[in-house]
Amino acid sequence: MPGSSHGWKRDIPLGFSGGIRFPADGSRWAWQGGVSLMSSFEWNKVIASVLTALIVAMVAGILSNMLVEPRPLQKPVFLVAGAPATSAPAEQAAAAPKLEPIAPLLAKADAKKGEEDTRVCQVCHNFTKGGANKIGPDLWGIVGSPIAEGHDNFAFSSALEAHKGQKWDPELLNQWLDNPQTFAPGTKMTFAGIPKAQERADVIKYLEGLK
Repeated sequence: MPGSSHGWKRDIPLGFSGGIRFPADGSRWAWQGGVSLMSSFEWNKVIASVLTALIVAMVAGILSNMLVEPRPLQKPVFLVAGAPATSAPAEQAAAAPKLEPIAPLLAKADAKKGEEDTRVCQVCHNFTKGGANKIGPDLWGIVGSPIAEGHDNFAFSSALEAHKGQKWDPELLNQWLDNPQTFAPGTKMTFAGIPKAQERADVIKYLEGLK
């Protein structure tokens, strides 16, 4: 009938340029000649991109090795308790400047000022005759006494025991008070030291009177 869909020819297929063919009866569809999902040119582009990325990564690795040169650590980042001491303290001791003689400064030293300067030390030390040891030994009569001996069997560090056979004369006390870690690398003494020579002379003058 004219104007009705029944008047269409059902055997006329509907086609698209992409190659998909639809029969007019709608019963089935098929590929016309087959469709290639990706052309050879596109595959070449993908392979070329992968190869380029690999080459760039390899060149970047070579350049980074050339530009960045790792350096070994000169000292451990973390210090483990009980670990053997490194050579750093010994190197510091060798590089430490030589102190001026303390004798000329002792001649004009003030024992009263020295006593005031030792107040901070009283947290760890006694300065009285027969006084008990604290974190550190009693310092009564320290001038002229043997290093790392006596004081009611106080547990001296091995760093101080290395100085056994010597006595605490003013010059050695001067070195100790300037920087304990330089005088005895690895000592348990955490005191940073007295940087001013005249202050050290005042303290030694005060210690000389403790007898």
